[in-house]
Amino acid sequence: MSQRRGAHVRCVPFPFPNTTTAALLRALEDAITPKTRLAILDHITSPSAVLVPLVELAELCHRRGVPVLADGAHAPGAIALDIAALGVDWYTGNLHKWCWAPRSSALLWATPARQTELHPTTLSWGLGQGMIAEFDWVGTRDPTPHLSAPVAIEWLRELGVARVHAYNHELASYAARKLSADWGTTPPVTDSLLGAMACVQLPAAFGSTPEDATRLRDRLLFEDQIELHVQAFGGAIWVRVSAQIYNDVADIERLSRAILRRL
Repeated sequence: MSQRRGAHVRCVPFPFPNTTTAALLRALEDAITPKTRLAILDHITSPSAVLVPLVELAELCHRRGVPVLADGAHAPGAIALDIAALGVDWYTGNLHKWCWAPRSSALLWATPARQTELHPTTLSWGLGQGMIAEFDWVGTRDPTPHLSAPVAIEWLRELGVARVHAYNHELASYAARKLSADWGTTPPVTDSLLGAMACVQLPAAFGSTPEDATRLRDRLLFEDQIELHVQAFGGAIWVRVSAQIYNDVADIERLSRAILRRL
């Protein structure tokens, strides 16, 4: 879209580690100019697993006349989610991550005022009949994942949405504290900025390059049967732990021992 319209996409540096709401607000405030036409904000960041204070950031954007598209890829099913209360103009989120639905199942939400200007990239029947009709059947896409999503969500409700959220958050918070303490590093954010994931820095001995991260990821998978996201940024290697109800404290401790053995 930017290439067709001649727009410029600007990526705002994300303050991490030591992320705070105030730091995020300052970074966004400094980036907005009179030419800014759209802000695309994560709800939960993917590599660093930070629960972004979306309400405050959206309020800042709207005060400057900038509409907000929220990317909630990791939010539905991971945290309590009231999209309308976030104050954003558009919201999209995956259901195949934390809502347990099949891949390609996702949601798209828009305020009533924004729905008339929102259209699918592939035009099919329903054009001009409103957002629901236009997105109802786009081309020949298989609707199976979307039809499965209500069943997955119902199962989540049967287990207790709040209980699942609380368990996963507590386990992710424990992982951040436990692993950082065991490995001699510092948790990058406070518990209030965590959802169901935590990003933890590894000791400097593990390197700092993408090749170092890939090598460690593969060793953990093939030698220890531990699968998790290992990445390089900011001159260090980080692991992102995802907590789910089939995980427990023993999994976190096993990961800690696997890293310590390699020091």
